[in-house]
Amino acid sequence: MVGRPALDGVRIVDLGYGIAGGYATKLLADAGAEVVKVELPEGDPLRGYSASFAPVGDHGPLFGFLNTTKQGVVLDYRSAEGRDQLLELYGAAELVIERSEPGQLEALGVGWEALANRRPDATMVSVSNFGRGGPWSQRPANEFTLMAIAGSTATRGQPGRTPFNAGGRIGEWMGGVTAAVAAAAALRRARRTGIGDHVDLSLLETITPTCTNVQTLWGSFTGDYDTRALLEVPSVEPTRDGYVGFCVFTGQQWQDFTVLVGHPEWADDPELGTMGGRILAGDSIAGAIREWTSARTTEEVVRDAILLRIPVAPIGNGANLPEFDQFAQRGVYVPNPGGEFIQPRVPYRNSAHPSVAFRPAPRLGQHTDEVLGRLAAGSDSSASARREGTDPTASPDALPLDGVRVVDMTAFWAGPYGTLVLATLGADVIHIESVQRPDGMRFGSARTPADDQWWEFGPTFHHANVGKRSVTLDLTRPEGMELLHRLIGVSDALVENFSPRVIDQFGLDWDTVSALNPRMVMVRMPAFGLDGPWRDRVGFAQTMEQVSGMCWLSGYTETAPQLARGPSDPLAGLHAAYAVICGLHARERTGLGSFVEATMVETALNAAAEQVVEYSATGHLMQREANHHPYACPQGVYPCADGQHIALSVETNQHWEGLLEAVPELELDRVPTSAALADRFAVRHTFDERLSRWCADQQAVDVVVRLISSGVPAAEVEMSRGGDRNPQVNARGFYEPVEHPLAGTHRFPAMPVRFGRQPDRWFARPAPTLGEHNAEVLGGLLGLDDDELARLEAAQVIGTRPAFAPPSSSV
Repeated sequence: MVGRPALDGVRIVDLGYGIAGGYATKLLADAGAEVVKVELPEGDPLRGYSASFAPVGDHGPLFGFLNTTKQGVVLDYRSAEGRDQLLELYGAAELVIERSEPGQLEALGVGWEALANRRPDATMVSVSNFGRGGPWSQRPANEFTLMAIAGSTATRGQPGRTPFNAGGRIGEWMGGVTAAVAAAAALRRARRTGIGDHVDLSLLETITPTCTNVQTLWGSFTGDYDTRALLEVPSVEPTRDGYVGFCVFTGQQWQDFTVLVGHPEWADDPELGTMGGRILAGDSIAGAIREWTSARTTEEVVRDAILLRIPVAPIGNGANLPEFDQFAQRGVYVPNPGGEFIQPRVPYRNSAHPSVAFRPAPRLGQHTDEVLGRLAAGSDSSASARREGTDPTASPDALPLDGVRVVDMTAFWAGPYGTLVLATLGADVIHIESVQRPDGMRFGSARTPADDQWWEFGPTFHHANVGKRSVTLDLTRPEGMELLHRLIGVSDALVENFSPRVIDQFGLDWDTVSALNPRMVMVRMPAFGLDGPWRDRVGFAQTMEQVSGMCWLSGYTETAPQLARGPSDPLAGLHAAYAVICGLHARERTGLGSFVEATMVETALNAAAEQVVEYSATGHLMQREANHHPYACPQGVYPCADGQHIALSVETNQHWEGLLEAVPELELDRVPTSAALADRFAVRHTFDERLSRWCADQQAVDVVVRLISSGVPAAEVEMSRGGDRNPQVNARGFYEPVEHPLAGTHRFPAMPVRFGRQPDRWFARPAPTLGEHNAEVLGGLLGLDDDELARLEAAQVIGTRPAFAPPSSSV
């Protein structure tokens, strides 16, 4: 039965702007919330933006994508009248999403305290560059400089060349979906308790682990902090008619790849079995790979690689993505309701609670009279302090997902990252593995197979699974499947990211799961979808970056596209977590669970949507050009006299005036024909020449201080494993020490949001060892006695060591 959208009836005031604010409220609007976008008379700066610099009228294509289905209101809340009108809107809203720097709304009398006084059950989510509090909270920044600070920029580049940021402002998209997750979770608690909260989101903290593959933790586990940008082997390779992307992650994939390219002898070299070894081998193998791919078309390479189940993808861009047969057959790209372009659909599908149909993005102030008229008529009245239907026993200080139990059938990073978010927000997450097939991310270890229990030292596994419990079940055996069925019966949500054929073989379709537990919210995370010609293809984060267009915008103009380095995994996980929380909201209303398909590639296609919407609207194909991007200029990474690099980005007119003030000796205002962004961008290479010469004679820290003192976003480019040394994140307590019984104590990046009533610590327990909680869950929760547990362990239905591992030397 198809019901109302999950967030139907939720009213939101949107004070956001740009990508992070726009995408957060887009996700909420897509799920059925009524979103009123409030703009100052000058409008959201994104309205006037187009990557082609084409005339945009009321708004450009990216704004049109991000703001579908919202209502548009103009209020000058810098005035007394506008402030009072905004406060009236607050009285009709359960959520306020705002994107400003700390203190700005408070100074105008429309900050968190004003909302809480007006409506105690409402929640405000504040998105800012550095978060509220800490020595850098007022420091000028944007996505470009935040990526440099986090250590992300330093992971990309070629030896001897300037490092570059990933194209497409991926950090902003990550911030948007994180804000939506936090808002939906806070809303759940507020509806249970009748008491709202203030949620403080730091974009720097959002970016630091997700756009670096938690490199700070890899440094802590290995003691190796001296990292440099290197190209994976294989990666994006040239073909006869373009490029093709590979992701060779496991040992089996490497063996299959050697057969594919006609060099099976490489499989006998243990040094080449690791990515590090292949990188050190350099052109001795990379050249041979390029020679093989260059002799074939992209279609031929993809066809042959698929036969060997090697993760592979054509390289997508704004022009060709809608033509890929998987996306065409699944209807991934749909017309924008304004008729201006095509855009990706919502990246998840709830079978019982569909997303709302897109409506055109509002013209500036289009609904002002309508919305203010409703307020004047009294039809939007303030809610009471505790809404009807709340639980009077629920603690307002409990975590938002307190009382929720999640069966976590995910592996590697995307799925586990999503369930990590659920666990950190308070859910009891039970990670299902087997001794026959432990989570593959355990094998990305800081130890070697010569070390006992080496599989317990994987830094990325530790981060993605901190706070969870681990149970091992051999699901190929009737006893294992029967126990899983019982666990499903006493849980609230199930998340899985196996390939579709595996779940089919297990017989865990939605009909079976819902029969076991009608209240279950089931989220499946296939790489490419549950249907279509690519249904059974293997895909990892790199594959998603390659096919979605993220790679296309990342790299030097004259070289192959390069990887964004992993953000597609946490991006997919965050969307899955959001889908779970929305499913729980709908269940509160209906009493029934729902089935959700949250396709990994479609989350990447949404985050890379600008390329398709721009091309279909203007015919302009966006291109990679190292650190040049059409939303800011000058923008670049420049080496300084001390060997360090600095990143600077001039995005607004205020930034431009600040740059002229900071370096008057460069006479930069004499370079462009006008101060308009389009005219500045036209002379970007001249800016680079002048700024490069100037920086080469300066110390990096002096350059940064001089620029930020004039309000220009600037930062030193930090190494990828140095993000935990930043004074801002440490002042905010973003890194938490977590003690593990085998791996020791390490500092983990926590949630990038702070709730007003959050606990002192996010992480109550470390990542589990394999099968650590078999007795606790199967015995304590499902009631198995010690004899039954011992019998199951002897039969290897459960266990605490991989089946391939020899017995422990301590036994």
